[in-house]
Amino acid sequence: MTAAEFSALLVLATASSFTPGPNTTLSTAIAANRGLRGAMRFVCAVPTGWAGLFVLCALGVGALVMAVPVLRWGILAVGVGYMLWLAWRLAGSRTLSQADERRLQVSFAEGVGLQFLNIKAWMLALSIVAGWVAGRPDWVARLLMVLPVMLFFGFASNFTYALIGSLLRGWLAQGQRLLWFNRVMAAALVATSAWMVWSALAAPSTAPENAAAGARPIDAQG
Repeated sequence: MTAAEFSALLVLATASSFTPGPNTTLSTAIAANRGLRGAMRFVCAVPTGWAGLFVLCALGVGALVMAVPVLRWGILAVGVGYMLWLAWRLAGSRTLSQADERRLQVSFAEGVGLQFLNIKAWMLALSIVAGWVAGRPDWVARLLMVLPVMLFFGFASNFTYALIGSLLRGWLAQGQRLLWFNRVMAAALVATSAWMVWSALAAPSTAPENAAAGARPIDAQG
C-alpha cells in the first residue's frame, strides 16, 4: 500500500469514526447516564462488531447482502426498529437512579450486533474493500493493514464521545438537565433512523458496485 493510499485511508477513517452517528450518540448517552465504566462495553463492542462486518465484506458477503433486496431491507428494518426502541428507553430517563432502573445499558453482544444492523456500515465496509483490498494480489496483507486502523479509530472515537458524556454527568444530574439531554440523544437516534430509511429509498439500486460508491461515512463506526 502506497503512502498516498494509506493517507487517504486515514482521512476516511477519521471522517467515518468521529462524525456523529448512532454509535457515538449511544456512547455519549450511556456514559452520561451510567458513567465511563458503564459505557466501556459498548465502546469496545463497536470496533469489534465492525471488524467482523468488514471481514465478511472482504470475503464477499457484503456484496451479497447489498445485491439481495430482501436481505438489505430486512437488515434496515431490524436496525431502525432497534434504534427506535433504544431511543424510547433513553427518552424516559429523568434521573441517574432512574437510568439504572431502566437499564440504560447496551451489552457487549448487543453493541456488536448493532453494527450488523446498520446498512450504511455495510456500504462503507464495501467501499473500503473496493478501494483498498479487493482485486489486489496482496489483498490479505492489505486487509491486515486496514483492519487495525479501523479498529483503532472506531475505539478512539467512541471512547472520546463516552469521555465527554461522563464529564457531563455531574452537571446533568442537576434539575431536569438529564431528562432534556436524554431527549436530545433520543431525537438524534430517531433522526439517524429516518435518514437511513430516506437514504435507502433515495438510492434504490442494489448492485454491489453502486452500493459501495454510495457509502456515506456518518454511519460506520460513528
